[in-house]
Amino acid sequence: MTPDDVLNIFRDTGALLEGHFILRSGLHSRQFFQCALALQQMPVVEQLGGALAKKVEKFETVTVIAPALGGLVIGQEVARQRRVRFIFAEKEEGKLVLRRGFKIEKGEKILVVEDVITKGGRVQETIKIVHENGGYVGGVATIVDRSNGAVKFGVPLISLLSLKVETFEADKLPPDLKAIPAVKPGS
Repeated sequence: MTPDDVLNIFRDTGALLEGHFILRSGLHSRQFFQCALALQQMPVVEQLGGALAKKVEKFETVTVIAPALGGLVIGQEVARQRRVRFIFAEKEEGKLVLRRGFKIEKGEKILVVEDVITKGGRVQETIKIVHENGGYVGGVATIVDRSNGAVKFGVPLISLLSLKVETFEADKLPPDLKAIPAVKPGS
């Protein structure tokens, strides 16, 4: 699957939105990848999950972990196609934690999977959880890397689509974005 194929899936499913958006990172953007719209169709989940699973097959992985909520669907599909265990981190009192009885064994080889990465905050939190529990993160996989490779996690970052989407601080908006009401679509 090529990056253009991925972009076309987002366009065809209405998951690539245009306008004025406030991202989870607090930055503003003209584009928003609403993965949930693309990933509501199981053939799309299987296709994107399969492409991502194939790109990360070189990583020895026992478990896939995803930050909730965005990484859940694609993380579970990558784990399914890799035939490995799947767990997730979720928010509790404003920070990501392991709940629901999930455990990470000392030295367990783990792949972190997310849907979209801009600044990588949720992935960093997830990596920290793995390390605090004695696990080993072999890599990070994402459908869309909005940072165009600028985000560094200390492990390989694999994406199906890597691009630089313009983002702006709230106090440094260009005139066209200032003229449009901002939307926070959720991720």
